[in-house]
This record gives sequence, C-alpha cells and structure tokens, in this order.
Amino acid sequence: MSEIPVASDASADHRKIITKPVMAWAAWDWGSAAINAVMTTFVFTVYLTSDLFGNKDANSVVLGNALAIAGLAIALLAPITGLRSDAGGRRRFWLGVNTVIVAGLTAACFFVFPEPRFLILGVSLIALASVFSEFATVNYNAMLPQISTPATIGKVSGFGWGMGYLGGILALAIVLFTLVTPLFDWAGASETNALNLRLVAVFSALWFLGFGLPVLFAVPEIPGPSSGARFSILQSYAELWRRVVALARTDRHTVFFLLASAVFRDGLAAVFTFGGIIAAGTFGFPLQQVIIFAIAGNVVAALGAMLGGLLDDKIGPKRVIIGSLIGLLIAGMGVFLSPDASGFWLFGLMLCLFVGPAQSSSRAFLARLAPQGQEGELFGLYATTGRAVSFLAPALFAAAIALAAPHVAEAQRYGILGILVVLLLGLLLLIPVRGPRVGAHRNPSQNNA
Repeated sequence: MSEIPVASDASADHRKIITKPVMAWAAWDWGSAAINAVMTTFVFTVYLTSDLFGNKDANSVVLGNALAIAGLAIALLAPITGLRSDAGGRRRFWLGVNTVIVAGLTAACFFVFPEPRFLILGVSLIALASVFSEFATVNYNAMLPQISTPATIGKVSGFGWGMGYLGGILALAIVLFTLVTPLFDWAGASETNALNLRLVAVFSALWFLGFGLPVLFAVPEIPGPSSGARFSILQSYAELWRRVVALARTDRHTVFFLLASAVFRDGLAAVFTFGGIIAAGTFGFPLQQVIIFAIAGNVVAALGAMLGGLLDDKIGPKRVIIGSLIGLLIAGMGVFLSPDASGFWLFGLMLCLFVGPAQSSSRAFLARLAPQGQEGELFGLYATTGRAVSFLAPALFAAAIALAAPHVAEAQRYGILGILVVLLLGLLLLIPVRGPRVGAHRNPSQNNA
C-alpha cells in the first residue's frame, strides 16, 4: 500500500529548511565521508592489500576476515547501543564519543608502516573504526526527526546524503592531488616509508573530527527518562528482544520494511562496491579514468539524493524508493547490454542518479515510522538488518560470474545481473509494505497493523 498524503501545517511548509542545526547535522555526514571514501574504499585499504605487506591475495583475505568480524560485532551490538542512548537520554553524548574514537583509530593508521608485520595492526584499526563509525551513525540517523519537521524530513535527509557525497568527493580530490599523485612537491608527498599514504590517515581523521564536531553544539541532547531508569548490558538485550517481539505483533509493516530495506540497501552498496571493478575489468577503464568516473558518479548521486528529498516530502518515501529501484533496474540492464565504454558512462551515471534517492528516502521512511524516543533503537535494528544480509549482493555477483565463465569470454559482465537480482528482490519485498503518512511523524500509539 502506498503512502496517504495528508495536509501539513502551512507554517511548516514555508519554514526555512536549511537551518543551523541542519547544517551542523549534515556537516557530520560531510566529514564522515572521508572515512568511507578515502580510508575504506579508494586509498588506505588499497594500500593495506598491496604487495608492500606481502602477498596481495593473502592481504585481501586478512582484511576481508577482519571486516567480517567487525560486521558481526555491529549486528550484535548496534541495536542495544541505540536502545541505551535513547533510554539514557544520551544520544548526542554517544555520537560525540564514537566520533572521537573513530577519528583516533583513523589517525593511528599513520603508524602502519609498509611492512608485513604491520598488516594486522592496519586491518584491526580499520575494522574497529568501522564498528564505532556504525555506532555513531545509529545515533546520527536517530537525530533526523529532531532537526526536521514532518513536512521537511525528506528534504533534510536528502540534503544530508548529498552533503556526504560531496564531502567525499572533495576529501578524495585533496588526498589524490596533494598526497597520492601530488600536483606540487612538498615533504608530505614523500613515498619513503609510504609517508604520503600514512598521512592520508591523519588527514581523514582531522577532516572527520573538524566537520563532525559542530552537530554536538547545534543539536540539543534528548531528555532523559523521567523515572531515571538505566539498562545494564544484559537488561538491554532482554528489553530489545521484548520490543522486537512486540514490534512484530503490533507493527508488522515496520518489520517488513526493515527486511525489505536490508535487501535493497545491500544492492545499492554493491553498485558502488563493484562499479569500479566492472569499469576496469569489463570496459577497460584505466585507474585514472575509474577515479574520474567515481567523482562524477558521486556528484550525480548527490544531486539525485537532494532531488529525491524534495520528492519525498511531496509524494512520500515509498514512492521515491520504488521509482528509484525501477530506475536502477533499467540502468543496470543498460550497463549489462552496453557494448563499449560510452554506454557504461551513460547508464553508469544513471545508476548513480537513482542510488542517492533510494538511500535518502530509506532513512526518511524509517524516521517517519519511529515512535518518539525510540529512534536510536529502531536505527540500531536498521543497521543490524542491513549487516545481516550484506553477503547477498557479493555472493550473487560472484555466483553469476562463475555460472557464466564456462560459456562466455567476458564473464565479469554477468556479475551485474547478480546485483540486479538483489535490487529486484528488495523491490518485491517493499511493494506490500504500508508506507508512512506524508507530512506526519509517528507517535507511540500509532501502528501499521
């Protein structure tokens, strides 16, 4: 069932959207993009898996195992971190603590020298940073209803996603042109002991910390419980289980959305994860062109996220997500059928255009469903369900290639079909989910039963 538009307050419709709290909140996304784009995607993990640390394949296995363990830790711990921050009235506090921890772990990567004995240190720091980054993101996402109104929540979510994309582009460009492939000579660009690559970690930490702190001063802390109740770790798990069971009984559509979004978000992540691999392996892009495409793709995704946010508040997040997933399926088939690089540029950028709105509206969808005071808990579940199926797109990508390899010369192209299967499955799971009313937040007494 689709959303039911309702009239929103006229004053809210004309209220300024980009307020100081919204700018401070979006600045955190801008800053965290240095961790995602620079440290874990394009630069530092590439450094860790290079032959500087020994066999490249073995290094990749070590990194993959470390990140898998980190993912398990997130799946087990993210929901109770959100629950405890909600119950304790300490959402902003824990956002700040986790932000500082991530920055510290990232800066410590400076001490990962290019020798095999430092590999374990490097992957451990990256894995730990990913865990605490996810904890911070749970509290960050839970702030969305605090800094938006029922009439602007989609626009604000889209603005945050767009700022994240743009921040990653700028951070990546600075790193590339000052440290990795410097445009001018300076001491920090020295390749001796991989100084330039180790300074990437220091830059990323300072970038994240500098842009991540304003939200701690601009957005107020949530009120603590009137009863003064606190949960121990074991009590938190028991309380979480009780609430999940109650949610499944009284609010089935929220549970259905968590499951559907977990699947299609895995497909969305795969678009970026494997986009560069397909560009290089299937369409013959050199590394420089892959990076140029990545920057262009992030610009397009940022514009898509912001435009999707405008539509979100008018027609509702479910319609935006469905439209985006259909667009992704069409663009993905275009990439699969493209005979040359020009086709990849066209349909690849179309993929990026639809990824942003789907990600932004997914967050706005859940924020509209979350009862007041339980946002952190629900976004913790959002993180956990996403991690629970994070193997799906990579597995189908690999399986599609393996099935095609005996029969065709360019089997990697068929991995695209594996990603499209995940997106299609997510779309089919989402269609029967009842969407939230446009222009209204949920309250504790509402349900979708």
